[in-house]
This record gives sequence, structure tokens and C-alpha cells, in this order.
Amino acid sequence: LNTFGAQVLYDFAAEPGNNELSIREGETITITNQNIGGGWIEAKNSRGEVGLVPEDYIEVSNGYIYIYIYCMYIRAEDDEWDEEWDDVKSSGGYAESEAGEGGAINRGGAHGSSMKISRNNNTHNKDVIQFIGEVGPVWAYPDYQLDCVVADPKKGSKLYGLKSYIEYQVTPTTTNKPVNHRYKHFDWLYERLLEKFGSAIPIPCLPDKQVAGRFEDEFIKMRMERLQGWMTRMCRHPVISSSEVFQLFLSYKDEKDWKMGKRKAEKDETVGVMVFSTIEPEGLPDLDLIEVEQKCDQFNRFTRAMDDGVKDLLTIGNEHWKRCTGPLPKEYQRIGKAFQNLSSVFTSSGYEGEAALTDALTAAGKTYEEIAQMVAEQPKKDLHFLMETNNEYKGLLGCFPDTVGVHKAAIEKVKEADKLVAAGKITPSDKTTMSKRASTMSYSLQAEMNHFHSNRIYDYNRVMQQYLEQQVKFYEMVKCLNNIKS
Repeated sequence: LNTFGAQVLYDFAAEPGNNELSIREGETITITNQNIGGGWIEAKNSRGEVGLVPEDYIEVSNGYIYIYIYCMYIRAEDDEWDEEWDDVKSSGGYAESEAGEGGAINRGGAHGSSMKISRNNNTHNKDVIQFIGEVGPVWAYPDYQLDCVVADPKKGSKLYGLKSYIEYQVTPTTTNKPVNHRYKHFDWLYERLLEKFGSAIPIPCLPDKQVAGRFEDEFIKMRMERLQGWMTRMCRHPVISSSEVFQLFLSYKDEKDWKMGKRKAEKDETVGVMVFSTIEPEGLPDLDLIEVEQKCDQFNRFTRAMDDGVKDLLTIGNEHWKRCTGPLPKEYQRIGKAFQNLSSVFTSSGYEGEAALTDALTAAGKTYEEIAQMVAEQPKKDLHFLMETNNEYKGLLGCFPDTVGVHKAAIEKVKEADKLVAAGKITPSDKTTMSKRASTMSYSLQAEMNHFHSNRIYDYNRVMQQYLEQQVKFYEMVKCLNNIKS
């Protein structure tokens, strides 16, 4: 193997003190020792320097060395994801995520409004079906609703403990067999879904990354809960949940199966606007694009207004959370102590016949102190779930402008078709093809609108019921305390 080398295309600057091999663009490296262990291979560059290269990114086959340099220690894209990403720090209230601001386009611009409708016939299989339901165009939903459970976080390490990470068990309801994933795997899945479906389906960002406190129990619990929410939302979508890349993530057989599936997904060419070539509006006529544009504008106005409402509720909820865990309990405690102090003063009078009054004042004071504790704990029981749902929707709503923008750009191209035909740049047949594809995109957008509304109603019905039930329990407990003290 020492006689074989590999030429690299990009610089790789070694991190000081880690014995990593520094590699320059155009340089050849040669493997010198494969038995280092700990996830490393020893290699030598063209300048005679010897150092370590991550074993995961080197594959030896039939005497040739394959080096996947595109993912070799590009910080924030592989092994360091769990260690080197920063996060928004909590200021004492609800830990709100910032991932949703600006939409998914911030994560690499996998889609946008500057697109063209291809006029060439495609040969892709039609594997996403739509039909007309009671509310208009809808995706074809499976008979069985997929779901999964993200649980059992465990701390792992590699490179003799130099690098640590948290691994989660993900168990799909289809197999009930758990698979293990780190945060970087979730991030990889997000990038693949965004690249493939982002032009047609809003893909909300993952929960934020963090450096400080990433191994603390509270942070791990919060991240796991948010990963669960993200995965549940992806499972609910009939197009995403049935996709090959999502099924790979949930049910790969072993490490070899996972790596092969990853490489296949990364080579998928049916991405971006090409995903519309896989969509079949089954037996549906071409749509009136003017009518569709009006519906699109209406939906756009609604999502913007909802985005404002969601952010407003998050702001107010965060302020209330801070009051409930800070000044409000202290106010109840002060009232409680004031009652008990007054009771002590009354007792010192020595006047007979006021025992009932002083006992009542003391009991009232202790009740207020107990209420203070209940108030401080209450947000985790009710407001937390309401805030989490709104935080999810903030991220989801931030993606819609990009998705709608793709659709609007398609309609504008169709509007220009008559001029292009007149100028001899396209044929009437090309114009018909463009119109049909724009119609398919319009069906997709309407199906996505209806999917969004259906989920929105379900989610807010559920979370508001949970919130109000917990509020009722809180006031019943306060009433019960008062009765006991009485």
C-alpha cells in the first residue's frame, strides 16, 4: 500500500497539537501505517511530513486508496458537529430556538425563487401521487401513519476519549428496531431533505447546536425533545416519510448499509425543482394559473400573519416564563412572610380569644409560600409545550417564502411563454409542456397548503387542550391548599 498515493483537491490545515497531517492542494499523500488505532491512519505528505488522517474517510480497495477529502475535518460538517457549534444562550426564560429565522435557505440555499421550468421530457418515475380531496389537492397519505421515538441518549467517545458525543436511539413504529444516531446524522438528513424536497416542501431547521453545556442533562433532554418534535413532523409528511433517504435513516441494517445509503443519497440527481418530475397529479386537469396565483397570495398573507402572531406569543410567553420563575414567586413569598409576621405580632399581645385569627394568618402565610413554589414550577407543566409548538411553527413558517417563491417564478415563466413562442425561441408544444409542469407545481403547493392547515389545526387543538388542562389543575391545587389551611 505504501506505493500508492492519492492526490487531494483542497487544503487541509491540521489542528495544532493533534498530530494531524497537514495536506495542501494538489499534494499526494501515502499511507505509512494502518495500525495506529483509535480511528486514525498514519500517512505522509509530499513534503515528507508524517501525521494522522481520520480513518473514517479513507477506504482501501483492490490496492487503491480512496480518500473522501470533501468531508475530511471541514469543521462543522462532520465529527466536530457535536463539539464546535454554538447556540443561543438562555437568559433565564424559555430557551427559544433561533433556527427558524429566515427560513431554511440560510442553511445553504438549496432552493430559491430564481428557477426555470425545463422544456425537455423527463424519464423519472412518478412516485408521488396527488388527488382531489374534500379541501382540494392533497398528497396521497399512506394507510399506516409512520412515527418514531427518539430516546435513550448515551455519551460516546472516540480517539481514546479525545472527542465525545451524544448518541440517540431512534425507533420507528414500522420495525420497532432501534438505530443509533448522533446529532451530525440528523443534520445530514436535514441537508439531504432540504436539497431534495426544499423546492416543493418546507423543511424546518433542526434545533440549534451548542458548545457550552452540551453534555449537561438539561440540554441533552431539551435537544432530544426537539429532535423528537422534528422527526415526528417529518414522519407525518407522506412524501418525506416514504422517501428512500428518510427510510434509510430510520432502518439501516448496519454500518456498511448506512454508508452505502449515504453515498447513494448524496449522488441523487432528482433534487431541487427536478423533484416535481416525480409528482403525478393523478387524473387531474391542468389548473387555471391565475386562480392558483390568487390562492397562493392568500396563503402567503396568512403565513406572514401567523408568523407575526407566533413570534408575538413567543415573546409574551418568554416574558411570562421569566416572571413566573423570578419576581412573581418572590412576591408571593413576601406576602406569605408578611402574613406570618403580622400573626406573630398579634400573638405577642397576650389578648385571649384571637388564637383563631393568628392561626388563620399563619396558615395563609404558609399557603402563599407554597403557591410561590407552584408558580415557579408551573411553566414547565403547561407553558413549555405551548412554547415548543410555537417555536416549531416559527421555523416552519420561515421556510414558506422560499417555497412560494419557487412557485411564483414558475408562473412568471409560463406568462412569458407567449412572447417566447412569438419570438421563435420555443415551440407551442414547449409552451404546453411548461404549462403542464407549472400546473403540477401548483397542485404540489396547494397540497402542501392543505397539509399545513391540517397539521396546524391538529397541533394547536392538542397543545391548547394540554395547556388549559394544566392551568385548571394549577388553580384546583391552589383551591385545595386554601381548603386544607382553612
